[in-house]
Amino acid sequence: MFPENGPVLSLTLTRALRGNVNQMQGLLIAGRYRLADSIGSGGMGRVWRAHDEVLHRTVAVKELTAALYVSDSDQAVLLARTRAEARAAARINHSAVVTVHDVLEHDGRPWIVMELVEGNSLADAVKEQGRIDPREAARIGLWVLRALRAAHSAGVLHRDVKPGNVLLGRDGRVLLTDFGIAQIEGDSTITRTGEVVGSVDYLAPERVRGHDPGPASDLWALGATLYTAVEGRSPFRRTSPLSTMQAVVEEEAEQPRNAGPLGPVISALLRKEPERRPGAEEAEQMLAEAAEGRRPQAAQAFVPTQSTGLHGRGDTGGYGAPAAAGPPPVGPSAVGPTAVGPVPGHGVGVPARPRRRLRTLALVVAVAAVLGGGAAVGFQEWNSTRNDTAAGGGTDPGPTPSASPDGGHRQEGTGTVPDSWETHHDPLGFSVSLPKGWKRQVYSIDGPLKQIDYTPDGGKHFVRISIDSSPDFVDAYEHQKDLEQQLQRLVNYQRVTLEQNVYRDRNASLWEYTWTALKKDPPYVAGPRHAVEETYFSREGTEYAIYMSGPAADWPRIGKQFKWVLQSWQQPAATR
Repeated sequence: MFPENGPVLSLTLTRALRGNVNQMQGLLIAGRYRLADSIGSGGMGRVWRAHDEVLHRTVAVKELTAALYVSDSDQAVLLARTRAEARAAARINHSAVVTVHDVLEHDGRPWIVMELVEGNSLADAVKEQGRIDPREAARIGLWVLRALRAAHSAGVLHRDVKPGNVLLGRDGRVLLTDFGIAQIEGDSTITRTGEVVGSVDYLAPERVRGHDPGPASDLWALGATLYTAVEGRSPFRRTSPLSTMQAVVEEEAEQPRNAGPLGPVISALLRKEPERRPGAEEAEQMLAEAAEGRRPQAAQAFVPTQSTGLHGRGDTGGYGAPAAAGPPPVGPSAVGPTAVGPVPGHGVGVPARPRRRLRTLALVVAVAAVLGGGAAVGFQEWNSTRNDTAAGGGTDPGPTPSASPDGGHRQEGTGTVPDSWETHHDPLGFSVSLPKGWKRQVYSIDGPLKQIDYTPDGGKHFVRISIDSSPDFVDAYEHQKDLEQQLQRLVNYQRVTLEQNVYRDRNASLWEYTWTALKKDPPYVAGPRHAVEETYFSREGTEYAIYMSGPAADWPRIGKQFKWVLQSWQQPAATR
């Protein structure tokens, strides 16, 4: 048994564990299993080769080392997960799933006794060999898929399929192991509210976005695992957990160069939308063909086809699928209750292929859910580098606020923008009036999506302007409803309003909501929060979102200020 190398342990903890290994060798567990040598370890546990002195056979015994170094409340969660792992694995009867022999208590902790697989993990094989031959990778994937089909039939979702959890026996067997975070249908959850568990590199997009996983989520992770096998690297790993999850949701994986007949199968499994991935039976047939060196024809139906592209550039939307022959379809396209007309950058009437980019307000929530208490630190470090960097690089101090010459401004309480406010003429071409002292920060520049903040106090109160020249949606109301689904994991989330309206003679949508921010939820100050957003599209199809947030206690003032922000807002002249 070779578990995935988990989070890096501290030097002190690592030394302590190494010291314990020598002391524990030869220890008799539960009067039956004598520990021999440690054969693998990770952030959660350590696996021992042991001798069953009753049945006289060699077994693997998994020790939960993490339970020794956490609080009592966290220890209870870890113990529950260990028991759930044993129940989940024992529920599945398949030769490609590591057999669980026993679960026992020792030293106040549960230990799992399993069959011993002599060999190494797929992660180890990739590390040693650089990459795996495509036909062999397809064979490995075929057995993992069969294990997943058996698990799903038994009502078990694995939720952590990755190279480290795929074992390659010296006898040629392929086995799926480590159901430590599996979810059993009908069982009560053992995760904290809002928590998402699993390895960031292999989390399906819907899980990053906070949606419940399903069998398709395990298949997506299998696709990412096969990509790693043939390319020698994870398809979405970036420089930080945040950027990795952002890539999972927003970016297509780079076309694999060494996948051979396995390429279209990987592409099909890595579709962003769960409903567009092949089912387990279809995927099994594709992998069987790829294992024989044949290019699966059925896989092509799941590969995105080439469209007219963004801004005149070709956009394959996946792994270089050929463009469909003939002219594009003509006619209006609509999403949601109102027809908005042609999608910009895609030709008249050609539906845009959703790239599922997330505005940052939703992404922050997903990051906090996945990373737990460590999310705030990681996000703040990432954000500190982004706030001061514009799209072209270098430091961007922002424009110097100047008083507006507009003589029509009046004092507070008269219904129009106060004379004391200053108009900011942003480098992106828009202008907006705000109270004195609000400073500009570049929140993010991500291709066609640009997000600019103005804040007087480092983010306690702020206005965020989002400009997307190639939006995923063509209807503001539908976009906000999609975002709201992603925010359901916010503590005490409560919708105040979400309704279609008209803003500047354009179909628009107004969304207002409250929630309770936690200390781990950057960049907010902990406590009740209130936010409001107006979203609309210009005549050319650019999506504008004007968002304002602050502490709930300040909402009477913030709500009034938001109306003045909307009154003063001027979009870039070229797109009015």
